[in-house]
Amino acid sequence: MAQKSDPNFKVVSDNRKARYNYEIGEIFEAGLSLTGTEVKSLRTGKATIAESYAHVDRKGEAWLVNATIPEYMAGNRFNHEPKRLRKLLLKHRELVKLSQAVEREGMSIVPLKLYFNARGRAKIQIALGRGKKLHDKREVEKKRDWNREKSRLMRDKG
Repeated sequence: MAQKSDPNFKVVSDNRKARYNYEIGEIFEAGLSLTGTEVKSLRTGKATIAESYAHVDRKGEAWLVNATIPEYMAGNRFNHEPKRLRKLLLKHRELVKLSQAVEREGMSIVPLKLYFNARGRAKIQIALGRGKKLHDKREVEKKRDWNREKSRLMRDKG
């Protein structure tokens, strides 16, 4: 059974396609380095991370690429760029683990969820993922359809 969501945090954006396109491995929680208007815009809940990804550069810093946080309407001249690079705040050990997995094992860093935690801080859940092939996706769909059909049959019988 699915776990109930924790009422202490508010999900801003969810990347539902990530679990379909990638085999998800280890999951990390990272902070985001944001400007004031970005935080206010996130609180309205209009951000998208569906086509974004993360990478670790040569300096050992992680960056979120292609995430869209729309401009804050009341932000006047201090507004931000909607698709700018945003720094991910991770521990050194986690950065090393991510960079090694991308270099050696050919994995990708995929954002899963953007949310505010219980303390009101903007966090992003990222994961190491390996891209699925087309036949893997079909197999997952087949299992899901069979489970759905099986539950219908059991419900009708009993």
